[in-house]
Amino acid sequence: MELPQLDTEIKENESVVELTTTAGVITVKLFPEIAPKAVENFVTHAKDGYYDGTPFHRVIEGFMIQGGDPEGTGMGGESIWGEGFEVEISNQLYHIRGALSMARAQALDSQGSQFFIVQGTEDQSDGMAIQFTPERIIEAYKNGGAKSLDGNYTVFGQVIEGMDVVDKIAQAEVTSNGSEVSTPVDPVTIESTKVLQEAK
Repeated sequence: MELPQLDTEIKENESVVELTTTAGVITVKLFPEIAPKAVENFVTHAKDGYYDGTPFHRVIEGFMIQGGDPEGTGMGGESIWGEGFEVEISNQLYHIRGALSMARAQALDSQGSQFFIVQGTEDQSDGMAIQFTPERIIEAYKNGGAKSLDGNYTVFGQVIEGMDVVDKIAQAEVTSNGSEVSTPVDPVTIESTKVLQEAK
């Protein structure tokens, strides 16, 4: 079974998007054959400049950084179809460190424009059984991730360059928004998005 997140090479059937932020550049590769709707949504938004000027509005160091909301509140944004779309779960993609995944509300069909990048660095491999998870993924989880999200959120990409930028964003000073301490005092914003390769 292919585990494309673990492959540093960019294949013809993968798309590549570059996010230029005020903290530096993050490059992600996307897996349209496994999560077609999430990738189409993200790439179309990127081409349209939808994410330009949007902040990473929710930051939890040791867990993830979240962005993609033009309102910058965590309550805004929509998919390219104007309505939420359903999660795409696969046994080929996991919330290992550097995974790009779709944010959503409680409903499984509420994915819009918001996304998050898994930043956690703590070993997550403890208690993972080889009969349920590929051995190479268990190995990858030793470098960090958020395995509790597997099977509930759509992983559709992986950071291939700029994890140092993700870590930098995660270290932002944060304040409470009433429900959790995750709102950056001085948020990093996405200046521009550029599609470097579209899957063939």
